[in-house]
Amino acid sequence: MDIYHWPSPEGNFGDDLNTWLWDFLLPGYREIPSDDLLVGVGTVLDTALLPECRKKLVVGSGTGYGQTPSVDDRALWDIRCVRGPLTAGRLGIDVEKGILDPAVLIADMEEFQGLDTTLGTVFVPHWESALHGCWDEVCRHAGITYIDPCAEAHEVIARIAQSTLVIAESMHAAILADAFRVPWIAVTTSKQINAFKWRDWAGSLEMDYAPHVLPLSSPLEAGAKGAPYFGLRWPKMAGERSAQAPNLVSVPVDGEIAPHGENGKRGLKARVKALLSSRVVRRALMVPAVSALERCCKAEPMLSDEHVLARQKERFYEVLDGVKRDYGLGFSGALENAS
Repeated sequence: MDIYHWPSPEGNFGDDLNTWLWDFLLPGYREIPSDDLLVGVGTVLDTALLPECRKKLVVGSGTGYGQTPSVDDRALWDIRCVRGPLTAGRLGIDVEKGILDPAVLIADMEEFQGLDTTLGTVFVPHWESALHGCWDEVCRHAGITYIDPCAEAHEVIARIAQSTLVIAESMHAAILADAFRVPWIAVTTSKQINAFKWRDWAGSLEMDYAPHVLPLSSPLEAGAKGAPYFGLRWPKMAGERSAQAPNLVSVPVDGEIAPHGENGKRGLKARVKALLSSRVVRRALMVPAVSALERCCKAEPMLSDEHVLARQKERFYEVLDGVKRDYGLGFSGALENAS
């Protein structure tokens, strides 16, 4: 049996953990002589992502992007559970199947037990914010530890477990923080952050999603997200870590709209690069983001009720036991797995 893994162009720990988490949750699944596709962590229940004619075993996935598939054909869909009640509602299945994001169970893995909490407050942006923003610099000025969500998944998760407060634009940073019982604060920088998937997961643990809004960290991030920054529209630049081509827009420069055409675009890019080459200018442009991040550290953090979390984990382990029985993977019992 294969696992579905959406490969982010630059890496994203929330997607990449699929490559090893299921060896812990469903040991031996790789050896099952089946063409079924295991669909696990991620907002991947989307007709554009999953193969139409291949049977999908869904364990904890979510909706929220693209077109929601029809899952009525049982020859093509074996849905054991999904990430939360909103995904269940959108798929038209029993809301009781909206249990939990599978990433929560990483906190039960031996390699992440007993880690020292040495990092204090950390910030984990969404992977797109990490690619285009200057959040590492913003965190440095705010006295907060920056965690790159595009780094290797084990490393990111261990650092989250070692923190005392997680400020999370990355949903899986909040999920892991909550699983490790580390208080967390949700933030957002733009409309590109998918509130549906956040509410879906939060609803599975009887919480609300009410993020604090952070200003963008740089003109480059604004250009990438198509958002205004200091009242201006900025060009989309091709950075070192961006896999997307430049898509420039009209930008006020010296009180005028930047000229269209290739010559105008090249001139605009040169002006933006010259502006951002100044450390003083770059630091000044970050001031709103730095101040907002500092304020976030003083906000009331979130943490799910431990009894609700324990109940949902037990239900998820029961689902895994059912999968093991039905797919010939053996049986060990939910309580044993959760211990």
